[in-house]
Amino acid sequence: MTDTDARRRLVLASGNPGKLKEYQVLAAGRDLELQLLPGYANIPEFPEEASTFAENAAGKALYYSKYSNELVLADDSGLVVPAFGGAPGVQSARYAGVGANNDARIAKLLGVLDGKTGLERAACFVCVIAVAQRGQCVAIVSGKVDGEILKSPQGSGGFGYDPVFYFPPLHKSFAELTANEKNQHSHRGKAFRRLMEVLS
Repeated sequence: MTDTDARRRLVLASGNPGKLKEYQVLAAGRDLELQLLPGYANIPEFPEEASTFAENAAGKALYYSKYSNELVLADDSGLVVPAFGGAPGVQSARYAGVGANNDARIAKLLGVLDGKTGLERAACFVCVIAVAQRGQCVAIVSGKVDGEILKSPQGSGGFGYDPVFYFPPLHKSFAELTANEKNQHSHRGKAFRRLMEVLS
């Protein structure tokens, strides 16, 4: 397999078909094939214990690249609220405890920010994508989008913290954006486009 061939195929270090679909939408129109890592469910899970998105993403990519000859893509992303010390940060998915749903995570966040106004509600979504091949890191890129936390959820689209993340340029929460709008402005969309520049 040539380097060119390898770069046209990315294996996602995930067993989540929803995440795969999201990346496939971002890759639409590109000469690129994306698929889930074969046998992912049978591989011991990588412990995401680092304190930064970059370390978690790189760690995952390097770890799972040992189970494939292809380029392996892994990411770590989350919500950062500077006035709250950067939380939930790398704990975004586990913010309200292991097994908690999106509603519980949002409720905890809104409770912490109750009474906060203005810049105290400023926030950003961050995504770091890492790509590795056979135990060697190939690329690490990141994307960020700035916004603010609403006082109550708005919109029924998206997932995670999208309903309370307000995006001022479009005057909508992330849960109110169309798929095209979200792909254009999201942290994951920005990071993925940067990755395509690096791999090209």
